[in-house]
Amino acid sequence: MKQFLRKNLKWILLFFCLIGFMALAEDVLKKELMQIDDRGYYLVSTYLITPQATPIAKIITSFGGMIGLISMAILLLTIIKDRKMGICIVLNLGIAAILNFLLKNILQRPRPTEYRLINESGYSFPSGHSMVSMAFYGFLIYLIYSNIKNRKIKWLLISILSILIIMIGISRIYLGVHYTSDVLAGFLVAIFYLTLYISIVSKYIRKGEKNEKNSQ
Repeated sequence: MKQFLRKNLKWILLFFCLIGFMALAEDVLKKELMQIDDRGYYLVSTYLITPQATPIAKIITSFGGMIGLISMAILLLTIIKDRKMGICIVLNLGIAAILNFLLKNILQRPRPTEYRLINESGYSFPSGHSMVSMAFYGFLIYLIYSNIKNRKIKWLLISILSILIIMIGISRIYLGVHYTSDVLAGFLVAIFYLTLYISIVSKYIRKGEKNEKNSQ
């Protein structure tokens, strides 16, 4: 059983992410407000919202916006020497953004209007900040795990990025521009997409690394 799980972990993950997203999307198409939406905002509003925390939430959410993500991608392009790795980072950001745009315009869920702390336009489901951040920073986590040998630095960076992804999702609920189900759906579809993306580009990156070693 353990061997089966190890060999098929990727496909099991894809299956559950797809089923979870489809279940949420079905309720959105039926125009149903889910219990998870009320409970999610209740928890955030009860335990997190304060005048002091709001500016922090706005800063955190900026790391998941397109300006923040594009800026981060440009910064990484100047730092990373591996050209193929840089191409994969930029390509990943572009595909995730386009996929989110398509899903939003297919499902066309209006944003919540009751508790807005900032203004946002466009459709709500799935959350673009949550989905694209999970795809972008999730891919960086994969690259860090695969290429950094120092265990302390590796797990420190992975922990920071993982917390950032979660906090970006929470910030969207906090600021009143997304339902909890929007954020959860964004995470699920991003994990589904990212698993496939990594499966494809990992061979491309490894091939580039082998060519560099052979040329040295």
